Amino acid sequence: MRTFFPSDSCKESQLNAINPQSWLQVERGKLSKLSSSHTNSSSIESFIKVPEPPILPFFKPIDYVEVLAQIHEEMESCSPQERSTLYLLQFQIFRGLGETKLMRRSLRSAWQRAGTVHEKLVFGAWLRYEKQGEELIADLLATCNKCAQEFGPVDVSQLQVEVNGCSKETVVMNGDKSLKNVNFKIGDEIIVCDRQKIASLSAPFHAMLNGYFTESSSQDIDLSENNISPLGMRTIGEFSITGSLSEVHPDLLLEILVFSNKFCCERLKDACDRKLASLVCTKDDAVEFMEYAIEQNSPVLAASCLQVFLHELPDCLNDERVVEIFSHADRQQRSIMVGQASFSLYCLLSEVAMNLDPRSDKTVCFLEQLIESAETDREKLLAFHQLGCVRLLRKEYDEAEGLFEKAVSLGHVYSIAGLARLGYIKGHKLCSYEKLSSVISSVNPLGWMYQERSLYCEGDKRSEDLEKATELDPTLTYPYMYRAASLMMKQNVQAALAEINRVLGFKLALECMELRFCLYLAIEDYKAAIRDVQAILTLSPDYRMFEGRVAASHLRTLVREHVGSWTTADCWMQLYDRWSSVDDIGSLSVIYQMLESGGAKGVLYFRQSLLLLRLNCPDAAMRSLELARRHASSEHERLVYEGWILYDTGHCEEGLRKAEESIKISRSFEAFFLKAYALADSSLDSSCSSTVISLLENALKCPSDNLRKGQALNNLGSVLVDCGKLDSAADCYINALKIRHTRAHQGLARVHFLKNDKATAYVEMTNLIEKAKNNASAYEKRSEYCDRDLTKADLEMVTQIDPLRVYPYRYRAAVLMDSRKEKEAIAELSRAIAFKADLHLLHLRAAFHEHVGDVLAALRDCRAALSVDPNHQEMLELRSRVNSHEP
Repeated sequence: MRTFFPSDSCKESQLNAINPQSWLQVERGKLSKLSSSHTNSSSIESFIKVPEPPILPFFKPIDYVEVLAQIHEEMESCSPQERSTLYLLQFQIFRGLGETKLMRRSLRSAWQRAGTVHEKLVFGAWLRYEKQGEELIADLLATCNKCAQEFGPVDVSQLQVEVNGCSKETVVMNGDKSLKNVNFKIGDEIIVCDRQKIASLSAPFHAMLNGYFTESSSQDIDLSENNISPLGMRTIGEFSITGSLSEVHPDLLLEILVFSNKFCCERLKDACDRKLASLVCTKDDAVEFMEYAIEQNSPVLAASCLQVFLHELPDCLNDERVVEIFSHADRQQRSIMVGQASFSLYCLLSEVAMNLDPRSDKTVCFLEQLIESAETDREKLLAFHQLGCVRLLRKEYDEAEGLFEKAVSLGHVYSIAGLARLGYIKGHKLCSYEKLSSVISSVNPLGWMYQERSLYCEGDKRSEDLEKATELDPTLTYPYMYRAASLMMKQNVQAALAEINRVLGFKLALECMELRFCLYLAIEDYKAAIRDVQAILTLSPDYRMFEGRVAASHLRTLVREHVGSWTTADCWMQLYDRWSSVDDIGSLSVIYQMLESGGAKGVLYFRQSLLLLRLNCPDAAMRSLELARRHASSEHERLVYEGWILYDTGHCEEGLRKAEESIKISRSFEAFFLKAYALADSSLDSSCSSTVISLLENALKCPSDNLRKGQALNNLGSVLVDCGKLDSAADCYINALKIRHTRAHQGLARVHFLKNDKATAYVEMTNLIEKAKNNASAYEKRSEYCDRDLTKADLEMVTQIDPLRVYPYRYRAAVLMDSRKEKEAIAELSRAIAFKADLHLLHLRAAFHEHVGDVLAALRDCRAALSVDPNHQEMLELRSRVNSHEP
C-alpha cells in the first residue's frame, strides 16, 4: 500500500486529543523539563502515543521461500496464459516482505510475459500506476529517441475473437434460384441487396433466404420491425459485398452491432466491434460504449473502453459511473470486459481503491469481485484476507471474522492475527493470547506472531514477546516504538532515544521519526525536534502527525519559533559539518531550511536527492531530482539533472548522452562527474578507466564546493586503485580528507591493505567509525582488516546497528560450516532469510543444503533465489547441478 493502512482496533479512550499548538506556543524555557518534579508519566502518556500495529492486507505465508519455490516450479511447466497470474502471486509475496524493487520486477515480468491482450492492458496499467509521477522519464527518453513501452497504449485490435460466419459458398436448399437480389423494405424505403451475399452473413440469413421459409422464394422482405434503419441496412448490404465498413457514424455502428447480434452475423459484428473500439477516446466515450459492449458481447470494444479507464487510474475511480461498471459486473460481463484476467484486474482495482480510502464502499465492492474472480486457493485466501482487513477497518466485525476464518482454512496463518484482534475488540483477550500461542507452538515462529501476542499480555510477558519479535524480525517497527515510549513513561529519556535510534539507524520509518520528534518535544530539545520534522517533510511533504490530525508542516512552524534563525553562511557551515560526519538526516534538515530561505534551489534539490538515495529512499530521491530539474538555473544544469534522472532509472546510455550535451554547452563539474559516473557503470571495458580518470580530473578543475569535490576525489581514488596506481589513489584520498570528505578513510584503508599494511588499514577504518554517525558499513569494512576474533566482533556490531546487511550472516555461516557445524550454519542463514529475501543468502543456503545432501531443500532455495533474480548465472548453474541429483 502506498498509504498507511491504519489500525482501528485501538481503544477509543486511548486516542486522547492533542493540541500541539497550545503545547508549543509558549515562551522558550517556560515548559517544565521532564526532570522537573511537576512532570508525571500520565502527562507524557497523553502526548506520546504508539498505535497498535495494523493487520496488513498482504499475503504473508509462513514459509515464503517454499511458496516462491512452488510458484517458480509451476512457471516452468505452465501454459503462457497462466504465467502472468503466477507472477502476480510472486508480486503479492514480495509486497508482504516489503521488497519494493522485487515487487516492480514481478509486475514487469507479468506485463512482459502476458499471454493475452487483457493481461497486457492490466499489467501495463499497474506498472503505470506504480510509476505515477514518472511520466517525465518517458518524455526524457523520447528526447533520446527511445520509447518507454509500458506507458504506451495496447493495440486492442490484436484481441483474437472466434468468428463463426457462414460459408461464402451458399447452397440454395429450397429457394428460388432465379432470384439474384433481395429487396428489404424498411418503412417506405427499399434496399436492394445481393441475395447470396446477405445469406453468407449468418446461418439465420442463410436459412431465411435459401431454406424452407416463405422468404426464400420472396423477392421482397419487410424488415421494418427489426430496429434497423434504411441507411443501416444499406451499409450492411455494402459490407456483405466488400467485407469492410467504410466511414460510419458511431450511432449507426451501434445500430448495426445490435442487428448483427440479433441475426448472428459474426463477421459483421466483429467488424462493428473493432470499428467502434477505434473510436473510444475519452472516459465519457468509454462509459457510454462499455454498456453496449457488455450488452452485445463485444470484447474488442470492451477492451478499448477498459484501456481508457485503466489509463486514467486512480482518478477514474472518483467517477461513480466507472465504479458502477466495475462493481456490479457478473461473471459473464467480467469475461466480456477482461477475458480471463478478471482476478488480475480486480487485484489492481482493489489496490488503487485501498490506497484512496480503505474504508470506502468501492473498496469493498472490488474486493468482493476479487473473491468471485479467484480460482485457486492462493488467490482465494488473498482475497478473503484483504476483504477481512477492510471489514475490520469499517468495524464490521462479524463479517471480518468470517472472512479471516475462510482465509485461515485455506492456509493463510497470518489471518489468525485478524481473528485475535477481533477477539480482543470483543473482550476476549485471553482467547486472543491463546490463539497466538497455539500458532507459535505449531510452526516455525515469525516475528509478527510474538508482536501480535504482545498486545494481549502485560508487564514482563509483553516485554519478552516484543524482544522475541525484534530478534526474529528486526524490521518490525512497533516493538522499538513501544519500548521507547515505555522508557519515556519511566522518565528514562536517554534510553528511550537510544531505543528509537536503533531502528532509525537502518530503517527510515516515518512513524519512528514522528515518535522521536515527540520525545524531543517532551524534553524541549527543539533543535533536534526541528531536525526530525524537517526530515519528515523532506520524505513526505504532506505527512500528518498524531494519527493524521495535525499537518507536520504546521508543527514545524510552531517548533520553528523556539529555534534561532541561521544565515545562509550558517546553513552552509551546518551542512558541511553534518555531511562530513555522515549525518544524513541532519543534512536533509539543513537543506530543507536552505530551500525555504531561497538560494540556488536546483543545486539544493540535487544535494537532497543524493542524501535520499544514500538513505534508501528512491521515490523521494526521484521527486527531489525532478524538482532540481524544474528549478535549474540554466540549460546545461537542467541537462545534468535529466541525465541523473535517466541514470537512476536504469537508462545509463541516455544519461551519458545528456551529460555530453551539457558539456557541449558548458564545461561544468556536475556534467563531467555525471559522464564519468555513467561511463564507469555502462562500460565493462577496462580501457575506459583512463577516460573516466580524465573526466574526473576535468571535473576537479571546474568550480564547485568542497562537498562535491571530496566525492570526486574519492571516486577518482577508487578508479586509480582499480588501475593499480596505489600512490596516486592515496594522494586523492588524502586530499579528500583534507577537505573533510570522511568516507575517504575507507578508500585509504583499501590502499594500505593492498600495500600489505593491514594494521594501518584497520586504524584508518577506526577513524571512519569514530567520525561517522552512520557507521555500520565502516564496521563491516574494518572486519576485513583484522583477525578472526575482531572480525567476529565487528560483524556482530554491524548486525546490531543494521540487521539488514547480509554479509555478516554469510560470514558467520561460512565460519560455522568450516567448523563442520552444518546445522548451525544453515540456521544462521535462515535467521536472516526469514525477514529478508536476499539472493546471496538463498544461494549460500542452497549450496549448504547441497553439501549435506539435502537435495530437495537445495532445489527449493535455488528456485526461490531465481524468483529474486531469474538471470543469476551462478544460481542457474547450481540449480542445474542440484537438478541432476534430484531423485
